[in-house]
Amino acid sequence: MSSDLKRRVPSAIVLILLAVGATWYGGFPFLLFWTLAALLVWYEWATIVGAEPRTNVIASGAIVIVISAVFLAMGMTGAAVAMIFVGALGCGFMASGNDRAQVWCGAGILYASLVFIPAVLLRADPKFGFLAIIWLYAVVWLTDIGGYFFGRFIGGAKLAPVLSPKKTWSGAIGGTFFGVLGGVTVATLANANVAFMPIMIALFVSVFSQAGDIFESFVKRKFGKKDASGILPGHGGVMDRIDGFIAAAALALLIGLAHRNVSGPATGLLQW
Repeated sequence: MSSDLKRRVPSAIVLILLAVGATWYGGFPFLLFWTLAALLVWYEWATIVGAEPRTNVIASGAIVIVISAVFLAMGMTGAAVAMIFVGALGCGFMASGNDRAQVWCGAGILYASLVFIPAVLLRADPKFGFLAIIWLYAVVWLTDIGGYFFGRFIGGAKLAPVLSPKKTWSGAIGGTFFGVLGGVTVATLANANVAFMPIMIALFVSVFSQAGDIFESFVKRKFGKKDASGILPGHGGVMDRIDGFIAAAALALLIGLAHRNVSGPATGLLQW
């Protein structure tokens, strides 16, 4: 564990500082940070699934993501989402090979869009945008940390041995506990009552973040890959590091939209 932490901690600290700094500034720096992350995730996804012709598919997908980000910067959310769906179809048809290869390439654009669109829309909420993203970080990061240490120290029965052999039930339960604790703590800063709904939302988002982690493991195992890439020392690729955040941010945005509306999804997420 000591050698593992020595590889993980330095890069994790750098990522945390960059993420929190971009979140604090908001606006273009925040959009740029998560758009770059989306581009890296798309590159890793296309590499994992063996997209061909490689250069054309990756470049086309990158253009789609950038154009969608530009639409978001202009406040044209509908156009940004439409661009992603059109781009997914385009990249799918462009990919050579059988239907499976085309489906996986198209799905990669949709997956990469979840890296930046939910986060940007939540952060754009003028009242609680910053706190909503900090809430997400608290839930996802503490879920990861709790899961790591509980899984290492307690071990026990495997959670999903076929999809993710290292994950245990003890890690999942410990991670969920700390994720909920982190979410409720941040929610209190938004003057939310420590009651049933804030606790349940943190619980669902924590569990969903772990499902996102397992889904990414499933994709890698399906295509015979151990890590998405080697970009981040001790963590593998960008996908390996933010797979839980991708799923958590998507669910958080849906909850915020369902409770409030497009003008205040972060308020809808935190205020109950």
